[in-house]
Amino acid sequence: MTANVQKPREFTGKHMLALFVGGFGIIITVNFGMAYMAISTFPGVEARSPYVASQTFEVNRAAQDALGWDVVTTLDDGLLTLSIKDEAGLPVQPKILKAIFGRATHTGEDHTPDFTWTGTALTAMVPSRDGYWNLRLELEADDGTIFRRRIQLRDT
Repeated sequence: MTANVQKPREFTGKHMLALFVGGFGIIITVNFGMAYMAISTFPGVEARSPYVASQTFEVNRAAQDALGWDVVTTLDDGLLTLSIKDEAGLPVQPKILKAIFGRATHTGEDHTPDFTWTGTALTAMVPSRDGYWNLRLELEADDGTIFRRRIQLRDT
């Protein structure tokens, strides 16, 4: 009887090259995929010229703080409630210049709420699902002061 002995396979340079190219190919593919997803979902520019915006930041912030507004925002099953009270605790009904409700990571679900004044607060139904949301507001006070806020919300 003869034993069938197999010769061990030899690890050659071609095998090493295949492992090297395959391993780095996976890494590079994942990196490009992640970079594409990050860029394609980025909502965009916050300010056209951050330097110019920074020149009036402190003045605008002081004017907003001088209003003394207390802003409370809630989101419950799609009902967005924006309650603004002045220093005396009285409800404030500002002029809404801009309001965008959406995700922080992409603009695909952005929505402009149609607010209704209830006598004490502004309310609007918004299409929301569970998770974190942003309400980006630009309001105008009776004296013409512009009030800007980005409010983070979580739907329950």
